[in-house]
Amino acid sequence: MEQAVLQKPQKRSERLKKAPPRLEMPRREDLLPLFAKYDVPVPRYTSYPPATQFTNRFDGSDYITHLTQFSGDGTEVSLYVHLPFCDTLCYFCGCTVLISNNREKISEYLDYLKREITLVAETLDNTPIVVQMHWGGGSPTHLTPQEIAELGAHIRKTFEFAPDAEVSIEIDPRGLTIEHIHAMRSVGFNRASIGVQDFDPDVQVAVNRVQPRSMTEQVIDWCREAGMTGINLDLIYGLPYQTTESFTATLKTVREISPDRIAVYNFAYVPWIKPHQKLIGIDTLPIASTKLALLELAIQELTDAGYEYLGMDHFAKPTDALVEAKRSGSLHRNFQGYSTLAGRDMLAFGISAIGRVENAFVQNVKELPEYYKMLDEGMFPVERGYELTADDAVREYVIMQLMCNSFVDKDEVERLFGMEFDHYFRDALSTLEPLTADGLCYCDESSVTVTDRGRYFLRNIAAQFDAYLAPVEQGAAADGAVKNMFSRAI
Repeated sequence: MEQAVLQKPQKRSERLKKAPPRLEMPRREDLLPLFAKYDVPVPRYTSYPPATQFTNRFDGSDYITHLTQFSGDGTEVSLYVHLPFCDTLCYFCGCTVLISNNREKISEYLDYLKREITLVAETLDNTPIVVQMHWGGGSPTHLTPQEIAELGAHIRKTFEFAPDAEVSIEIDPRGLTIEHIHAMRSVGFNRASIGVQDFDPDVQVAVNRVQPRSMTEQVIDWCREAGMTGINLDLIYGLPYQTTESFTATLKTVREISPDRIAVYNFAYVPWIKPHQKLIGIDTLPIASTKLALLELAIQELTDAGYEYLGMDHFAKPTDALVEAKRSGSLHRNFQGYSTLAGRDMLAFGISAIGRVENAFVQNVKELPEYYKMLDEGMFPVERGYELTADDAVREYVIMQLMCNSFVDKDEVERLFGMEFDHYFRDALSTLEPLTADGLCYCDESSVTVTDRGRYFLRNIAAQFDAYLAPVEQGAAADGAVKNMFSRAI
């Protein structure tokens, strides 16, 4: 692996800055062979390197080192809080969840979570400014209103927040009350991501998440009336019993609700990782041509409604901060999806939570007993992590530019990292040639640009710059060990 040389880049001749040709969207019958060809296991690139490269050689002592070397007072940071508890199991779920209605068990977890938050804050030699916080899960709203208020108050007491901080929470409308919304607002939540997946009753029953439209709309009304300025709806395509007709109806409902943002995720069917997904019969899942049609429907319906298509699975109204971030080049991708704030360190709390401090990723243990034991002993509950090399830093930048902006400026990469792009990435550019021939991207002397049809295959394009993904793993025959690590691209 060739290492990046972090020095002043050599001068080179000015490249022609011409716009690459944009391909018309092909007919579905032309896309289907491409879907068959590129529907292989590849990372989702919520990080680079992917979490599969994290190692238990990185432990709590390494995390302490990075925390104590953290930048000075006023450094902007993000917080992520993982709340794993759910009332019931959604069969499609790929998250770290615990199904429990035992309030004592949940209360115990919250006590330890507060201890971890305090431990991290006391280790810092400075006072960072929180500009973004997100609570995920699980279902954060499985907490009681009082628990939400008390946890939020503890975090606010422990960290200093910017007045305009973006504070978001994942909401499950089932069982939610207006008191939950009041508790959220009391601790500053101003954005909400509401899980929907699909409004079709048959699909909801098949994935064990029955959630009528009226219930979802009631929660959205409460959020808006309480002053939340950003509402996101999560949809999934590729779920059991979905058809073009049923998904069209779901998209029509979403358009009528008119959220600020919409995420349309590809169902990651990975029963070898999440055994409960075996409760979904594989014969009930849409075939490849139907999945393509569902994705096309989402893009067509939502862009016709005025939403801008961002990255590979997000849509937002033109006035939304995500669109502004896209235009300014500051759109960022992390383990929670697309974000408006690039380059911020993230402190993460709770079981399985993944954070980023300086040039290191850190992930907590996934089991409650181990989490509690380590905190009882005054230890950071770290299971594994990863320190980026100079080569990782270059590749991370290029991959995130592709995933967020569908474009890589070669001169900018050379300026930032002091290398000659075409030479440094000669192997990647070579493996990219078949994708270029298929019209998925366009490479010239100044850039690598994803075409309109290439938006369907962002993960495949990014994978060519991944130093940890062997060439055989990018081929159509990939399975075995690779299958056990990643979901399929399409």
